[in-house]
Amino acid sequence: MSTFSQLLLRNFLAGMFFCLTITVLSFVLISTFVADKQGAHQQAINSIAQVTIATSTISSTSNDIQGFIDTLQKNHNYSSLTINNDVHDVLYNLTTDSVTTKPSSFLLPLINQKTLSYTLRDKKLTVNYQLDFSEEITLLVIVLIVMYTLTLLIIIMTASTIANANKKLITTIGSQIKEKISHSLTTNKNASAPTELIDIPKPIDIPELTESIADIKAFIESQTANSSLLEIEAYIDSLTKLNNRSRFVQYFENEINNHGKSAVKFGVLTITRCSELQTINQIHGYNEGDKYVCKVAKMMTSAITSYKGAQLFKLNSSDFATILPNTTIKEAEVFAKDLTSKFNEYQHVSDLDSVAYTGIVYFEQDKPLGELLALADTGISIAQTQHKNSWYAQTDRSILNSESASYGNQNWRQEIDSVIENQRIKLLVQTIKPSNKNSKMYGEILARFVNSNDDMLPTASFIAMAEKLDKIVAIDRLIVEKAITEIKEKNIIEYSFGINISTRSIHDEQFLIWLERRLLRDSSAASRLIFEITEYGLQQNIKTSRRFIDMIHRVGSRITVERFGVGLTSFKFFRDLKPDFIKMDSTYTRDIDEDKNNQYFLRLMVDLAHRLSITVLAESVESQEEKFALDKLFIDGCQGYYIGKPEPL
Repeated sequence: MSTFSQLLLRNFLAGMFFCLTITVLSFVLISTFVADKQGAHQQAINSIAQVTIATSTISSTSNDIQGFIDTLQKNHNYSSLTINNDVHDVLYNLTTDSVTTKPSSFLLPLINQKTLSYTLRDKKLTVNYQLDFSEEITLLVIVLIVMYTLTLLIIIMTASTIANANKKLITTIGSQIKEKISHSLTTNKNASAPTELIDIPKPIDIPELTESIADIKAFIESQTANSSLLEIEAYIDSLTKLNNRSRFVQYFENEINNHGKSAVKFGVLTITRCSELQTINQIHGYNEGDKYVCKVAKMMTSAITSYKGAQLFKLNSSDFATILPNTTIKEAEVFAKDLTSKFNEYQHVSDLDSVAYTGIVYFEQDKPLGELLALADTGISIAQTQHKNSWYAQTDRSILNSESASYGNQNWRQEIDSVIENQRIKLLVQTIKPSNKNSKMYGEILARFVNSNDDMLPTASFIAMAEKLDKIVAIDRLIVEKAITEIKEKNIIEYSFGINISTRSIHDEQFLIWLERRLLRDSSAASRLIFEITEYGLQQNIKTSRRFIDMIHRVGSRITVERFGVGLTSFKFFRDLKPDFIKMDSTYTRDIDEDKNNQYFLRLMVDLAHRLSITVLAESVESQEEKFALDKLFIDGCQGYYIGKPEPL
């Protein structure tokens, strides 16, 4: 802050402080004065009473009244005093003009001054009086006027000081400028050659001005830095540090669909999907999932280095987009083969079923981005039905043919039908560890699907396409049948196993009939099965869900509500449905050791569930700290990468 600004601020604050002090002092003086004079009324009444007692022989005669008046006037000054007898005749009347003075009329309402009366009942006399405060009030008003006059003088002096300082500063600046200009003109006039350059005068050294300019510059720099940070947050993915979907859309519109002004006339768009992210998050934990995504991002960044102007974007948690400007499909296929090679190497050392699949589509200017993304997504669907980590390229003709989009669905339909017909399914089990020795838990069965080449199909994509193509009920039947068969063949009926059932299946009448008959046929295995249904799935149709749970309990099996806590009516229907277990959603259990809000929520859920005799489980437990925090919250069982990895059934 400049010297002038500091001077202005100091004087302003000083003036404000002095005004505030004077105001407070005035208020204290007036309050004290008012309180003192209000007490005078009571003193007057007491005085009249004492005089009355002392003059018990008073009568209505003029001598007695005059003596009574003299006695009263010795104690107080009155602005008015009237004495009446019992028939209201005026025996004595005194009135002065002091009460009507301006100072008195200003402050009298504040001290509640009014005509007061006192009746001498035994003497049949009435005394009406008003005390005279005119001298005291006048003195108080004079004191206040003097105080505020001094305050006004101080403020005027302060303003004058600031004005003089400002005038002096401006005069100094003007003198320096005038001196520099005169010096410059004299130097130019006395120059030896017309072509000699005139020395530029040094900048005028004004500390206050220099300091203000520095403040402005620092402010501008801070705002620029803040804008840069906001831009990074808006357009950069926090995990991989790649450009995000917003930047992808911006780049496509500005650099490609820019009405022919762009240098990019054609090219190839690829979408690469991390096929195992959901599985890794579920089995190995979110930290491992983040490492997996970052590894894929690193491999893709390396792959695009040989393509001029290539851009890589992260669209969402699992999808990457690559734009290869002015590149043909054949050149892009080389890029895709390179990616597949890198993914295969990573899969070999990381023990994954797959790494990622890629869909490729050719584009020209003015092609709708939504159409290109849909076709690339179809390419991914087709690639997932082929070899591990493979790719599929849409041709130039495919872009114009709307029927080509159904080709990916047809491939998936054939693949799913082949899995169902040949029962190409493998079962893994992940243990749920009890928090104490008295609790009995179970292992969750996880299904994996393989194609005709015995290659593992991406589980998340397989389930999603089965839902889309209305094949999920048949898949659920296949999983239940396979689980019961293996439990009987391996004679492991002493353990309990959880099986996931889709929302579509629990609301399918034919599936419910089949499941009840199948469980009744193998009652020993049925008693060891726990069927897991999402909370959202149960909420779709409460009546059907209740019928499904009643049937499960009737045949001796049990129910787990998984992903609990996501819905808005979590306990609204609990007493009616009566599940055996609830499995808290991973959003509540992840980093539970650090999240106080989730700890409080889980504590409430555990207490309420235990009151209803429901066992509470936690999934996605990835560290010792999380396990310890959940134990302190009295969670009955934990599941996750820290507890145990999936193993063959």
